Amino acid sequence: MASNRARNQVRLSRALGIPLTPKAARAFEKRPYPPGEHGRARKRQESDYAVRLKEKQRLRAQYGIREAQFRNTFDEARKHPGLTGDTFVELLEMRLDALVLRSGFARTIAQARQAVVHRHILVDGKLVDRPSFRVKPGQTIQVKPKSQTTTPFQVAAAGAHRDVLPQVPGYLEVALEKLRATLVRVPKRAEVPVTADVQLIVELYAR
Repeated sequence: MASNRARNQVRLSRALGIPLTPKAARAFEKRPYPPGEHGRARKRQESDYAVRLKEKQRLRAQYGIREAQFRNTFDEARKHPGLTGDTFVELLEMRLDALVLRSGFARTIAQARQAVVHRHILVDGKLVDRPSFRVKPGQTIQVKPKSQTTTPFQVAAAGAHRDVLPQVPGYLEVALEKLRATLVRVPKRAEVPVTADVQLIVELYAR
């Protein structure tokens, strides 16, 4: 089953034009074109709608969330002052599973979500098992002590994931050896390590 999931991520990465996992990144380097027998053929001109839809799919895939959650977060962003697209990404980035990934406690967003759902993560000392939980500035996330002794988290604490993850962004303070991180402030769009033209997504939902 894990093998099928990995293959699906590789295919999705090639279809969207961005590597979604370390394994997908390696495959993407070898075959940087869409899957299928016509993947190498010259692409036809995409409609404006198709371009905007693909951009939405790219961002949603990087956070690995369902359309309903994605749209709800967008609708929330529209109510905030400032640029809707930037606020949208900032809200997505404060999800607990996203911050577990950025902190280096997991290798992929799927692993980060699994760590949360399987009750390995504390927020300010309290167990939280909802990946969508919105972490607030000043709050600390940490792998619970009992889980820290397990192999996956010992590997993470040794820095094994740092070679495939972006540099720790400035809105996080991470003590990786202690498997602890603090969200020191609200992320800024320019700092968030995702590939997306958020203005196209705003235009898509404005249709």
